Amino acid sequence: MDSIPVTHNEEKGQFEIGAGADKSVLQYQRTPHSIRLMHTEVPEALRNRGIGTQLIRSALAFANFNQLKVIPVCPAVKRYLEKHPEAAS
Repeated sequence: MDSIPVTHNEEKGQFEIGAGADKSVLQYQRTPHSIRLMHTEVPEALRNRGIGTQLIRSALAFANFNQLKVIPVCPAVKRYLEKHPEAAS
């Protein structure tokens, strides 16, 4: 899967791919020591292309870089971490 450019929109508390009606997002809530990954939303027409996975990977990389504890609330993030437990560290 090719890497898709992800934008980190700190003002809205989300990672984004695309724009307008084609925008996919992973919403989060951040504290000084943790990041709560709340909700992943990918438009129906764009599903099964790895976009959600790319958003999740970007959020986890951000958490790792900033030494934040990841709190997975979103079911998609929970599934990803079950399949890739090494990504949680």
